[in-house]
Amino acid sequence: MPRSQPIVSGCIFCQIVSGEAPCFEVYRDDHVVVFMDLFPVAVGHTLVVTREHFENLFEATPEALAGVTTASRRVAQAIRAELAPAGLGVYQLNGAAAGQTVFHYHMHLIPRGEGDSLRLHGRSRGDATQLSDLAQRLHRALEPSPGT
Repeated sequence: MPRSQPIVSGCIFCQIVSGEAPCFEVYRDDHVVVFMDLFPVAVGHTLVVTREHFENLFEATPEALAGVTTASRRVAQAIRAELAPAGLGVYQLNGAAAGQTVFHYHMHLIPRGEGDSLRLHGRSRGDATQLSDLAQRLHRALEPSPGT
């Protein structure tokens, strides 16, 4: 199994994880960084990215995969609480043939409405104010309530 690399030069997700590139961050822990997709398919399109660089599912460690799954569930619950979508698509792509465009392991969380077409990558950049506001709302929804 290939070994992970903490930061890979030229990888936009590594740059985001290290703070070299900006993002609209929702959440961060020892395993993942969660942020709004800059080219969202839908309002609330969020990415859950491993902090270490793994190109795909086949390279990621069990600990990294568990971290992505745990964070994805927490963020999905926050999306449901804040946006009340009809559904939520959870997608992970491996290799160019599968549609992967950034070769750093990540999960897409995409709120879905009735009749939405299946798309995984947006074509236009999201509104920065809307992305920032939504990142803050989701971050607050992830905070533990008093007494927990």
